[in-house]
Amino acid sequence: MTAEIETLPEDGGSLRRQMRKARWRAFGVFLKRLVAHRSFLIGAIILVLFSAVALFADLLAPYAPNRNNYRFILMPPSAEFWFGTDGYGRDILSRVIYGTRVSLFIGVTVVLFTGILGTLLGTLASYVSWLDALIMRGLDGLMAFPGVLLAIALASALGPSEITVIIALTVTFTPRTARVVRAGVLVVKGMQYVEAAQAVGAGHARIIFRYILANALSPLIVQLTFVFAVSIIAEAILSFLGVGPPPPAPSLGNIIADGRTYIQEAWWIAVFPGLAIAFAVLGLNLMGDGLRDIIDPRQRNHR
Repeated sequence: MTAEIETLPEDGGSLRRQMRKARWRAFGVFLKRLVAHRSFLIGAIILVLFSAVALFADLLAPYAPNRNNYRFILMPPSAEFWFGTDGYGRDILSRVIYGTRVSLFIGVTVVLFTGILGTLLGTLASYVSWLDALIMRGLDGLMAFPGVLLAIALASALGPSEITVIIALTVTFTPRTARVVRAGVLVVKGMQYVEAAQAVGAGHARIIFRYILANALSPLIVQLTFVFAVSIIAEAILSFLGVGPPPPAPSLGNIIADGRTYIQEAWWIAVFPGLAIAFAVLGLNLMGDGLRDIIDPRQRNHR
């Protein structure tokens, strides 16, 4: 009897080691699928390039983004000014590089806040029955407004700034994210292993974080790639309308807004920041499609 008792910790430790190895193997298989998926790989490369441009903007920009040089007003693309200059003689390439930093910062921050709030509200709505109707009706009320119009209204009320854009977009995208989390949690909540954890007396926090959220976050990851992409577009729209980061701070949206005055004689002012937005959104959409194909077994089997 004593020998049997003494071997239990060893057996338990062996079981835990096997579980850890199984998790690492599953993670390795997941990484291999990511690398092998062409859509995800192309999107990841694009996003890494844009991230590198944003991080090293001070080193990559050939000129200061707000430096006026009236000797070179509305210069077309050339060897000296690759993207040309605007109506104040400012280098468009430098402004696009710094504008990319602003757009990615706003996108990442919106994704972070939206993910936290959406996960919190979606989990509470699905796990606490009496809160479900209260939370979801409030979120439905926000979703009744068109997303961009709601963001414009909030940004206009709070005044133009990066913080304003982040708040407006977080409020706009949180309801849809919460609904995605709620749907995933409701599915996992009815699984037998969750019921078994409840039967053995596991606490609510352990059940939520260890068993429910750990297995219900796959749709959220795909949703957040969509939020990231749409946030970049929405920030450009808000900046274009004058409720984003105020000039002369470079933003892809307000660079395009500056270019509308000269669209016939200086097309490059609006085209190059527009291309930057298009490629960034393309990369994020490719990553989202790749993650959906890899995470969703039905999509994987179809491929």
